[in-house]
Amino acid sequence: MRPHLDEVADDMIQEIQTRVREYDRPGDGSYSGTLRLAVERVLHFFVERVADPGHDPAPVTDFFRAIGRGEAGEGRSLDAMQTAMRVGGMVAWRRMTEGAEALQVPPRTLGAVGEVLMQFQDELAHAAAEGFSQAKAAVAGEMQRRRKRLLDLLFADPPAAQEAIADLAAAAHWPVPRTVAAVALGRHHADTRQPAFPPDVLADLTRRTPSLIIPDPDGPGRAKLVDRALSGTLAVVGPTVPLMEAARSIQWARKTLCLVQRGVIEADSGVIRSVEHMSTLILFQDEGLITSLADLRLAPLAHLRASQQDRLAETLLAWLQSGRNANEVAMRLHVHPQTVRYRLRQLEELFGDQLLDPDLRFDLEIVLRARALLADNAGERIMPPARAAVGDSGEVVTLRRG
Repeated sequence: MRPHLDEVADDMIQEIQTRVREYDRPGDGSYSGTLRLAVERVLHFFVERVADPGHDPAPVTDFFRAIGRGEAGEGRSLDAMQTAMRVGGMVAWRRMTEGAEALQVPPRTLGAVGEVLMQFQDELAHAAAEGFSQAKAAVAGEMQRRRKRLLDLLFADPPAAQEAIADLAAAAHWPVPRTVAAVALGRHHADTRQPAFPPDVLADLTRRTPSLIIPDPDGPGRAKLVDRALSGTLAVVGPTVPLMEAARSIQWARKTLCLVQRGVIEADSGVIRSVEHMSTLILFQDEGLITSLADLRLAPLAHLRASQQDRLAETLLAWLQSGRNANEVAMRLHVHPQTVRYRLRQLEELFGDQLLDPDLRFDLEIVLRARALLADNAGERIMPPARAAVGDSGEVVTLRRG
């Protein structure tokens, strides 16, 4: 075979350029030179393999691994290269069978050479695919790093410069939207599937609070798309904001997630949206402040037992919410109206003229709402029991804290 390699190389190149359009570049001398170099290397190595089955394949497999990386770097698939390899293999087999007939090579020998040819093609295809995958993984990894960095810039407070965000967005192939919504996710267990997000969603699941940025969240069909992507995941979507205010959206999403994890906000309705719980977020924006207000406004209840505090606080909140109508309070609490009237007389004795002041009633409703949310969902109290309480018969009972 050695004396005919140059001739076979010419045949292969002509056949490849005829059958594979991507390799037919008449005006590109450097590309034609690269194609000839590849074909000649393959032929020479193949002949050495036939002569010595133990011949080291590393030089030619490394060469094809580099070809695979190059195809990935140019944004092409391996289809053209694989087609070219099959065409080259057919030309080689055709020339070998012609030569074997002229030289009267035994069929067994020809079959062994053909087996080496198929094995050789498989090795080269595998090497090219490996290089292609390595390059793709490197590009994907770099793109993911750029997107994580972009997420960091958007969440920075104060925000990064708009020019820096635009430059990094371009490098990360992320079209800059007009509005965004940030998403805070609950932690995943190792055996839980990772959600699959649309390609335009920025995601970093390695953060302390795994986070996303959703572009154009209020666009047609976007809400359903987000709900599907986050199905089965504890996820809180922050408010829709201009791009440069993404930090504000993630702050509210994280605050909402914290209240969900504490049980203050119920999490049984799929994806949770901060805008649907703004009043609760306002109530718990400063818990120290709400506790201080509760200590002040609910002081008349402080000397009662915890069970009495709960009954009277529940009644007072229902009374404030129902327009101070005793019958409606009874329906809300599922108790007899006479029981409600008895409790209301107790409240009038405890609070006196405070219940006539609209501003004080407003304060009371704020702290009682906060108290009810904590008690009902999180099992917490914003007003600890005092040291002394009045028993059902009126006597003073000493209580222990803790």
